[in-house]
Amino acid sequence: MKGFMQWFKSSSKMKRWMFLILIGIILACYGLAKILVMKEISFQEVGQVIAIFVVGFVAIVLGLIYLNKRTLEILIEATDERMENKNNVNIKSLIFNKTVYDKGPNIVVIGGGTGLNTVLEGMKNYTNNLTAIVTVSDYGEQMSNSRKELEMLPLNDVKDSIVSLAVKKDQIEKLFNYEFNKGRLKGLNFSDIYFSAMKEIDGNFEDSVMRSNEVLNIVGKVMPVTLDEMKIVAELANGYIVEEKTRIPEVVSDKLTKINRIMLNPSNCRPAPGVIETIKNADCIIIGPGSLYTNVIPNLLVNGIAKAIKESTAIKVYISNIMTEPGQTDDYSVSDHLNAIIDHCGTGIIDYCIYDTGEIIPEFIKKYNLEGQDLVGQDIDKVKGIKFLQRNLSMIKDEHIRHDPGLVASSIIELICDDLKYQDKQNDPQYLMLNTKLREEKRINKIKKEMKKNEKKELKNKNKGKRAKRSKSKFSNKYSERIEAIREADEKARRKMEKRENKKETRKTTKKTTKNQKKTPQQLREEMLKKLEESKLNSKK
Repeated sequence: MKGFMQWFKSSSKMKRWMFLILIGIILACYGLAKILVMKEISFQEVGQVIAIFVVGFVAIVLGLIYLNKRTLEILIEATDERMENKNNVNIKSLIFNKTVYDKGPNIVVIGGGTGLNTVLEGMKNYTNNLTAIVTVSDYGEQMSNSRKELEMLPLNDVKDSIVSLAVKKDQIEKLFNYEFNKGRLKGLNFSDIYFSAMKEIDGNFEDSVMRSNEVLNIVGKVMPVTLDEMKIVAELANGYIVEEKTRIPEVVSDKLTKINRIMLNPSNCRPAPGVIETIKNADCIIIGPGSLYTNVIPNLLVNGIAKAIKESTAIKVYISNIMTEPGQTDDYSVSDHLNAIIDHCGTGIIDYCIYDTGEIIPEFIKKYNLEGQDLVGQDIDKVKGIKFLQRNLSMIKDEHIRHDPGLVASSIIELICDDLKYQDKQNDPQYLMLNTKLREEKRINKIKKEMKKNEKKELKNKNKGKRAKRSKSKFSNKYSERIEAIREADEKARRKMEKRENKKETRKTTKKTTKNQKKTPQQLREEMLKKLEESKLNSKK
C-alpha cells in the first residue's frame, strides 16, 4: 500500500498525467452520451460533439504517452544501487528493476593510468555496457623477489581499472592495495596473490582477468589490450632510443629534447581475444585522458586496434589532458596532443575532442609550474576534421588538479544524447534513461554544492563566533575560496623561506666549526690571548 501511495506524491510527477487521462475519458464519454441521448442533431451540434470527443481522445492518448514515459523515468531512477544515498541524498524508489542499465549505450574506454580510471568511475553511473581496454606495458620493469617468485604479469593498470569499476570501490581498493608485512608474503599486495591464484585456476592471464569481472562484481568489464609481452620504446628528436618506459621522461629532460615517436617492441603485438569485436560493437569509443606517449598511443599501436576504431560507426571521443607532463608533453597544446595521435595512427580515429575551460585557481597552477608543468594550451585551429567541445572538467583533489569523473561522464552522455536526438530517437528507452540520469546527476550536484556551502558557513561561524554575525561583502563571498588558496600559498612560501634561512644559518655555523676544527691548539690559544688583551685595553680606556 505504501508503494502504491508513493505514485501520488508530488515528487513522482504522475498525478498530472493521470488527471489528463481522466479529463479525456470524461470528455469522450460526454461526446458519446450526447450523441446517444439526442433525437435530432444539427450540423452545429454535430461539430461540437465531434470536437469534444476529439479533444477527449487526444487528452487520453497524450496522458498515456507521458504516463508511460514518466513510468520509465521512475524505473530508471529506482534501479541503480549506485544512486541510492549518493552524496547523502536519498532517492526513493517506486519500482525496482536493475536490468535497465543493461540497455545503456555500449561504451569502450581505451587508455591507462589515472585518466582511464577517472572516466570509468564516472561512466559506470550511466551504463553497465562498459569495457575498459587497458595498457599492459610494464614488462621488464624492476620488481621485488617475492613478486618474481609468483611470476606476476604487469597488472597495475588492470587492477586499478577493476577497482574503478567496482560497485564497492573503497572496499575493493583497500583489499587490493593491502601489503603483507611479515613472513614469505612480505612486500606482496593482496592483488598479486589473487591474480596469481586466478591464473592458476583458469590457466591463462586473459581468463583470469575476465573471470574477475564476475567474481568481484564490477560494472562492465576490463580487458588487456594484448596478451603478448611488449615494451614501450621511445625515439627522441635527437635520435636517442629509450627502451624503458619509466626512464622516458627522465632521459627527455636530461637530453633537453622531445619525443619524436613511440614504438612497441615487438612491433607485431596481437590484440587480446575479443578486443576488436568489442570496439566494432561500441556505440561510443573514448580515448584518454592519460599519459599521451605511455598510456594512450601504445594501445592504438597494437595490430588492428586503430583500424577497428576507424571502421567503427561509434562516436569517437578524445578527452584532452588538463596539464602537461614533464619529459613527455612539455609546452604541448590540445592540437599537439591530437597531431601526435594522428601522426602515429592516421586520420579518422577521433570525431570529437573535449577539453577543459582552463578556469583553475592560479595558485594551484603555480605549484605545477614549480614541477615543470603547465596548463595544456587551447589552440584548436591547427587540427581539421575534428569537432571541439569546451567543457568544465577539472576539480581540485588533495591539492592536485584532476578530471572530475562526474563532469567528464556527463559531457560524454550529453554528446550521446545529442546524437540520439539527431537520429530522432527522443522516445527511445536509451535516450530516456540517459537524459533522466543526467538530470538526476545535476540535481544531486546542486544539492551537494549547497551542502558544502552550508558546511563552510557553519565552520566560519564557529571559528569567528560573534564576528560571523556581521554581513560580508559581495567580493569576499564570491572569492572566498580563492582568498583562502592565496593565504595557504603565501603561508607555504613563508615556511619555505624560513627553512632556507635556517639552512643558511646552519651552514654558516658548520663552516665556522669546521674552520675552528682545522686550527691547531696553539693557534687557538694565541687567538684567545689576543682577545683577552683587547678586552683589558678596552676596560682601561
